Amino acid sequence: MLGLMMQQPLLISSLLVHAERHHGEQEIVSRRVEGDLHRQTFRELASRSRRMAQALKTLGVADSERVGTLAWNGHRHMELYYAVSGMGAVLHTLNPRLHPEQLAWIANHAEDKVLCFDMTFHPLVEAVAAHLPQVRHFIAMTDRAHMPATSKIANLLCYEELMEGAADGFEWPQFDENHASSLCYTSGTTGNPKGALYSHRSTVLHTYAAALPDSLNLSARDVVLPVVPMFHVNAWGLPYAACMVGAKLVFPGPHLDGKSLHDLFEGEKVTLSAGVPTVWQGLLGYVHANQLRFSTMNRTVIGGSACPPAMMKAFQDGYGVHVLHAWGMTELSPLGTACVFKAGQDELPAAQRDAIQAKQGRAIFGIDMKIVGDDGQELPWDGKASGELMVRGPWVITEYLKGEGGSPLRDGWFPTGDVAMIDPQGFMQITDRSKDVIKSGGEWIGSIDLENIAMAHPAVAMAACIAAHHPKWDERPLLVVMKKPGAEVTREELIAFYEGKIAKWWTPDDVVFVDAIPLGATGKMQKNKLRDQFKDYRLPTA
Repeated sequence: MLGLMMQQPLLISSLLVHAERHHGEQEIVSRRVEGDLHRQTFRELASRSRRMAQALKTLGVADSERVGTLAWNGHRHMELYYAVSGMGAVLHTLNPRLHPEQLAWIANHAEDKVLCFDMTFHPLVEAVAAHLPQVRHFIAMTDRAHMPATSKIANLLCYEELMEGAADGFEWPQFDENHASSLCYTSGTTGNPKGALYSHRSTVLHTYAAALPDSLNLSARDVVLPVVPMFHVNAWGLPYAACMVGAKLVFPGPHLDGKSLHDLFEGEKVTLSAGVPTVWQGLLGYVHANQLRFSTMNRTVIGGSACPPAMMKAFQDGYGVHVLHAWGMTELSPLGTACVFKAGQDELPAAQRDAIQAKQGRAIFGIDMKIVGDDGQELPWDGKASGELMVRGPWVITEYLKGEGGSPLRDGWFPTGDVAMIDPQGFMQITDRSKDVIKSGGEWIGSIDLENIAMAHPAVAMAACIAAHHPKWDERPLLVVMKKPGAEVTREELIAFYEGKIAKWWTPDDVVFVDAIPLGATGKMQKNKLRDQFKDYRLPTA
């Protein structure tokens, strides 16, 4: 027997329809690339999103075709979030911090047909446009007054002119909720980046879960400023959740320095923000140096990498801002856990509360998790056993775009590559990573790519890249090199060898030379031994 309930697909457009109908006067405030502070309502967002969907349809964007974006957090990017997915196309947010060659590879692999970009990235798009044969249209996300006088991009279109030429009569189509909605690439795997393709259903369910009290605890009374980029796993779902609950949104654009952020926090009465630890270091440094306070911000979500205890203490004890430690992955859309206290834990002694908050938290509804040993058997939740973290749920991928790398699942569970412990209360703590990648400021750096470049140097016999602790970026690449017999190369020469081959921020911070690199029985480098050998290594700070 089936239930006698209406069947309505879970579509991203329904979030916008709800926001327009029930929170139409709520504001979206954006610090734009043009330099001004732009304001619009959810009602205006809905209207402009429909018009942009109509404009894209007129340009020939068809069902399931990918529309790429290279943009900061702002109202135009928000409009594309809803216009592209709502019309049945797929929004592909590109990370502008990547090396141009890698950016072009990703856009071609995704088969982007349109590329929309903020004017900040005009030089970058000029550099890669000739290498994007599948892109039919390039759209500068600005008005006619701020369009470039000259451009190497043929037939460059203006976002606002397209908007003005489109009528507000577009009706959001209805389709299967499992239809693809958006696409994010992860470099958290070795080799080429892989695409995580989200659906409307997975996104809406993730949005419900993100807003729950034991998750991000969002409501119409909140003013939310996502510092985490909209090109980084959909800004952790905040652009969707704000529409679901009717929260005011504040977008910082490209201005992520301490002063700009603090000015927005105070001027717009922000109550909640979210970002990686490195951004908060700059903000805390500015606030401390200028003896400032936060008058309305009462909590911040910190993820991407572990929140340093000193940062947590500074926010909470120094400024009265509660820190919500969270964990997730691109493959999880991204939210998996949130560190929210259970009943009575607020009353524990400070040391015990701090120990709980240092953990990545409890699984939110929709995510199931377990830890397994080397034999694949589940380990107990005793806060002592440590094993590989496995997850499953309706917003966890089953495979990567185009089946790259084959199915990652093991008996229906996704192996995260993280090593973790889970305590009897269900709080999970990451203790190590099994992946040989480096996490710098919340962004992944592929160690194999760095090793391959080093190995191309004529003086290098073998190279291994491992993570070394860094006081600001959490981790930075340390290159361990064995030279060829009789060959000579200096630290400076090897670091210079990377120039132009990768994104500059991927470049190793230091090089150490060794007589031999340990190898396992199959000839693979034993990086675990190198990590033990250099666990106390201190990178140069200059």
